[in-house]
Formats: sequence, C-alpha cells, structure tokens
Amino acid sequence: MSDARQVLPGDLLKATSRSFYLTLRALPAAVRPQIGLAYLLARTTDTIADTELVSVAARLDALAALRGRILGETSGALDFGPLSQGCALPAEKVLLERVEEALRLLEQLPESDRRLVQEVLRVITGGQELDLKRFANATAEAPAALETEADLDDYTWRVAGCVGEFWTRLCRAHLFPNARLDEDLLLRNGVRFGNGLQWVNILRDIPQDLLKGRCYLPRQSLAALGLNPGDLLSSENLPRLRPFYDQCLDRAAAHLAAGWDYTNALPGGQVRLRLACAWPVLIGARTLRKLRHENVLNPSRRIKVSRREIRALIARSIFLYPWPSAWRGQFDREMKKEV
Repeated sequence: MSDARQVLPGDLLKATSRSFYLTLRALPAAVRPQIGLAYLLARTTDTIADTELVSVAARLDALAALRGRILGETSGALDFGPLSQGCALPAEKVLLERVEEALRLLEQLPESDRRLVQEVLRVITGGQELDLKRFANATAEAPAALETEADLDDYTWRVAGCVGEFWTRLCRAHLFPNARLDEDLLLRNGVRFGNGLQWVNILRDIPQDLLKGRCYLPRQSLAALGLNPGDLLSSENLPRLRPFYDQCLDRAAAHLAAGWDYTNALPGGQVRLRLACAWPVLIGARTLRKLRHENVLNPSRRIKVSRREIRALIARSIFLYPWPSAWRGQFDREMKKEV
C-alpha cells in the first residue's frame, strides 16, 4: 500500500468528500490506506447508482459487475466509459475511469484487511441495489417512500452502520489489538455511530432527495400524520410533519451520543483516531441543532455546517484534548447550544 497515494491521490479523496477527507487525514497511517480505499470504492459504487442519465437496469448491471470484482468472484476488466459521461462531478468521472487501479490496490491488501473491505462493500452495494429497485419508477412529481421504520433501520445499516463495524474491526486489529475493552459494546456503538451520521443526512436532505423521487421517511409514519411523500414538497407542511420529525431528530441524537461514547471508549493514547471519530460526531450534533430551528422542507435553503464552524470545532477539540472532562463535555454542549 506504499504507493496508494500516488495511484489514488489525496486530492481525489478531497474532491469526493470534504468532510470525510478531514477525518481521513487525521487517521493513523496504519489504517489510513485501507479506510481510504474502502471509501473510494464505496464512492465509485455510489456514483454508478446515482448516474441518472443511464437506465436503472444498466446501473444494476454495472453495480453487479463491480461487486463481482470487489469480492473476487470475477476477473474481467471493467469499462464504465458510458457511465462516466453522465457524472456530475469531474472527480466522480475519474473514479469510474480509474476503477481498475483501485481494484489492484484491493488485491494488494493483506488477506484479513481485504476481507473486511470486501464485506463492507458487499453490504453497501446490496443497499444501493435495493435503493435502485425501490425507487426505479419514482419521480419528483410522484416520489416514493420507504414503507416502514424497519425498512429505514435496514437502509441505515446497509449504507452506514456496516461502515461503523468495518471501521471498528480494522482499527482494533491494527491499532489496539490488546486493549481491554467491551468488544460487543464497542461494535454496537460503532454501528450506531454510522447509523447516526446517515440519519443526519436523511433529515437534512429531504428536499434534495424528493427531487430525485426518493423519500426516506417511512410512508406509514407519514400516513399517521395525514401526509404522503408528495406533501413534503411544500414547506408549508412542516408544522404537520414536525412532531414526527422531532422524534427523528431525537433518534439521530441518541445514535450520535452512542458514537460519542464510542469515541471516548477508545484508548486514550489513540489521539489521532479519537479526533477522527470526534469531528463527524460534533459536526453531526451541530447539524441536528440547526435542523431543530429551520424549515427543513424549504428547498431554497440547504442546512449545513459552514467551513468556518468546522474549523472552529476541529481547533476546539484539539485544544481540549489534554483536559478529559472538558473534552467529554463537547458533545453535550453542542446539543444544548442555541443557534
């Protein structure tokens, strides 16, 4: 993995995710290449799933072909040229064009690391395929929704919770294999950590998802409020949605709290790892706080944490690290602050 940054450079990681790139840079070198590679492969599969200029059937075929290569079930060269022409971002086009380089890096990983990467990509691509089939005929004018809260839990596990498990097993193996920890609790909180971050995305991106015909708030929960997915296209319906939406915010906050517990359960000497975990939790908490005070159904105003705020959060977390009590209190302060 010594040439990983030369083959798949940091600027590609930075271009495909501003937030995750900060986390990746903070990670210890022993796990940074594996996690970076897993992320790039996941972004590649996500790019395939989201390339709407290509038919759903073609995207499903492309996903299946890439999953086969990732899992080592097939060996034929991949050509995503037609897909790459429909990419919205230049970096996503590069991901598709250079997928063979990423796959070669995967083959070079030690077997134990390769299996972890393969398993998390197996789950993620399964979720992406399920999403494509579920929303195949949905449009902005007639959006479709997940049916039940169980479907929502399954979705968050497939696209994010499984990443928390992957992250935990990989870091445990390479960074603190002999530390005395509650292994089961660490894994459970790792899953909840991932789930919480995805909940934040879902609750923040309702208008953007609806424009793609997708509603991740369950149809049954909306129906209990006298709403259907299409009603969420109007910001005037927020008061009717608000009781359930606030419950969802509370649920997301509980998952992030488990992610904060996870961060603080890591060995104190793992400074870089703890910082890499702390930043997305604190950014997520700040986002939830904003969502409680904004009309999330307003498509003209996307709610997000600014670059300035992120820089301040990072600087504060580094400054407070030597003081355990002040460090641990960061999450509660974020959740309780007024916007």
